[in-house]
Formats: sequence, structure tokens, C-alpha cells
Amino acid sequence: MPIAYSDYTSRLERLLEICKNLSSNLELEPLLHSIIESAAELTYSESSSILVLDEEKNFLKFLAAPWYMMESLKTINVPLDRSVAGWVFTNGQPMAIQHAEKDERIFRLVDKQLTDSTTSILAVPLVSKGEVIGVMECINKSNNAQYTEEDVTIVETLAAQAAVAIQNNWLLDETQTAYEKMMQLDRMKSDFMAIVSHELRTPLGLVLGHSSLLMDTVGEDQKQDLMVIASSANRMKEIIEQFSDSDTLEHDLAELRRQRLSVSALVKEIVDSFREMAEIRKISVILELPGSDMVVEGDMDKIGIALRNLIQNALTFTNEGGKVKVKGEVVPGYVKITVMDNGIGIPPEELGKIFTRFYQVEKHLTRKHGGVGLGLSIAKEMVELHGGTISVESVEGMGSRFSFRLPSSAAQASAAQRVFQTGPLAGKVPAQPAKPVTGTLGKPPALPLTGSLKPRPVNPADSTPEEMK
Repeated sequence: MPIAYSDYTSRLERLLEICKNLSSNLELEPLLHSIIESAAELTYSESSSILVLDEEKNFLKFLAAPWYMMESLKTINVPLDRSVAGWVFTNGQPMAIQHAEKDERIFRLVDKQLTDSTTSILAVPLVSKGEVIGVMECINKSNNAQYTEEDVTIVETLAAQAAVAIQNNWLLDETQTAYEKMMQLDRMKSDFMAIVSHELRTPLGLVLGHSSLLMDTVGEDQKQDLMVIASSANRMKEIIEQFSDSDTLEHDLAELRRQRLSVSALVKEIVDSFREMAEIRKISVILELPGSDMVVEGDMDKIGIALRNLIQNALTFTNEGGKVKVKGEVVPGYVKITVMDNGIGIPPEELGKIFTRFYQVEKHLTRKHGGVGLGLSIAKEMVELHGGTISVESVEGMGSRFSFRLPSSAAQASAAQRVFQTGPLAGKVPAQPAKPVTGTLGKPPALPLTGSLKPRPVNPADSTPEEMK
């Protein structure tokens, strides 16, 4: 039996209490049941229900009803043109029918299914962001009483709560669906990268091997053609290696092999490996190292990949006659490497995207520079594997400056990872004890890895002509 309230004020106080409690319930189904129970209680009705539109079939279906009715109601399709709920949904206005026993606007299939009779009904629209998304009904006011304007106000208030909850649930479902599609596309991309890397290595190795053999047997006229073949094959080899590096990093398979190494010697060797390329492009390459040796506990190969990608990026986007400067510094607890250029720079709106995999500032149909958009993302992740940070500053038309900092020791790296948590791989690679470096610093690949240019705002005009000297 419905609870009796002494006056309208008492019902409003109860409504306020109900609305406060509703906010603590995040699950849609129990939330809607609380709303319809409250609507029936506050309007002295036998029951209440909520209907929403089935857009594909253009009818209303029951979303919430008393538990003992729901099994019978969930199979019923309520038409928009032959029902009270349909009229309210279409017109966006409430409707109350006081003596409904013989009213033709009542959809009698519901009564038949429930073996009951509708004697009175109040229906209000569920409105979210100005759009009607459903209908809330109260059925059979007790003691054959009539629904009042006060009842309409109460039910509209509860309907607004239901509309927000339903809309939020739909948005959550859409977000989850979009996320699942994104993850599926991401898996497809990773599978593609793995297949390309695996399937192209063997034929590419044959091309490089046979072109090298033929170089000693052909005449001078054919050597130039073979050099073009070998150069293009090397370029493809680097792209495949970038795919492989990116896939390894993405799946957290990268392992740091820390050793105590001279960053000064590594930087010098890598910079020297680019001088021939810079001469061909008529770009000056400047190296500035501190008087004392820069030493870190790190993975020589991965640091080398990061630096090569940054230098390649600078050379790629610096015009003929320009300058690229590589500078090393020792700062407390870190070694800092900066690669700056006076090239084309980056548009401000692109700066936040440049470390994203496969992202390129230039559109693929109009771009003038090579690369697949992996170089900078790989450089960033290689640095972050060490617990370091990477940043970029750029002014369009004036140049760019990329800087990365590497912790000088494994202990410093662990501390940095705990504090900054800068990237997806941060904190995931355990610090390994340093071991003495042995052998040479290793040879760079035949052609250095490439990247594509893109940064975050600051003025490399701070790099000024003086700093570029």
C-alpha cells in the first residue's frame, strides 16, 4: 500500500531525499528501479515504468518496470502512433488520463499481457540535452484519485534523473565500443608491422648481398645503378628495423643492458657517421662536448638509436646551407644531449603530436621529406626506458631543438621513474647493475635511422646564431 504523505511539501522533501540518494548509485538497472519505485510511491500509483525508443524498429520498449512485471513487458513493442507513451514521446509533452478504462489511446496489449486493467495513467517525456529519449509512466492512482499538476512535477523531476542516467550509460557503451575498435585496429597494426618485418628481411638480405657481389664484377657504367639499388635497399632495411624496434617497445619486450659507458665517445662517433651525409646536403654539423667525460650507466645501443634518430631528423628538415649542432652537457645527476638546427621548424599546432607513432607533420600526398613517422617516437621511448626525459622546442621557419636527459646511474634512473612516470614504459624496466664497457662503441648502420619532425613550444631562437656557431 502506498505511503501516505500529509501534504505536497512532505512529498517534495521526500523527493529531495530520494534524489540525493540516487547520486550514490552508479549501476543503471538498480538506479532506474529506485526511480520507478519512488515515482509510484510519491504519486500513490500501483506501478511505474520507463520506456525508450528502439531506433531500428521505431517503437518503444520497456527498459525498467517492477520485477514481477518485467518478464512479461520486455517482449512488448509499444507503437508510437497508438499509445499514450508514443504520443508523449512524439510531442515531448506530459499526458494524464484520469478515466482510462475505455480510452482508445491506451495500448491494451500491455493490460492483456499483465492480465490487468489501466484505469488511469500519467506519462512524461525523458529529456536529455533537449532531446526526448524515452517516456516515464505511472499507472493507476490509488483510490481512483486523479493525477494532479503536483504529480506531474514530481514525475518530471524523477524522469530528468532517469534521462541523465540512461544517456550517460549510452555514452559509456559507445566509448567502450570505440575503445574496443581502437584496440582491434592497434592489434592489426602491430600484426602488420611484425609480418612486414619478418617477411621482408630475407628477400631484402638477398638484394643487398647480391648487389654487393655484383659491385666487384660490373663495369663503371653499371656501378652507379647498383649503388642506387643498394642505397634504396638500405633505406628499406632501416624502415624495417624501425618497425621492429617500435613493435618491441610497444609490447614491453625491450630490455636494458646497462653498462658504464662514455656518452662523449658515443656522441662523437655517431656525429662523425653523419658527416658524409651532411656534406652531400651542404649542411654544417657542429659538435660541442664538455671538457670532462660524460659517463652514464645505460644501454649503448638504445642511446645510440635515440641520438641517431634525432640527428637524422635534424638533417632531414634543415635546408641546404643550414646548420645542425649537437651539444653535450653534464647537469647534476644527469647527462644532457641537445640536437638543434636552423631548419624549417614546426607549426605550433603540431607540437603536441610529434612523438606519436606514425605521425608526420607533412601530409602523405604532399610531403617532400622521407620517413614513416617512427623515428621520434622510438627516440622518446629509448630515452624513457632509461628513466630519462625528452623535450622539444621549435619556432616555425627558424628551427628546432630536441633535448634529452639521461640519469647518470641506475639508482638515479629508478628515482626519476618513481617521480616523473613520464611514459608508457616508465618504471617497467628494472635497474640492472652497471658493468664495465668492453670493446668498441659499435658501428652505426649503413644509413642512419630516420625520424620525422615535430615538437612542443619554446623558442629555439634561444639557440641564437651564437649558440649555433
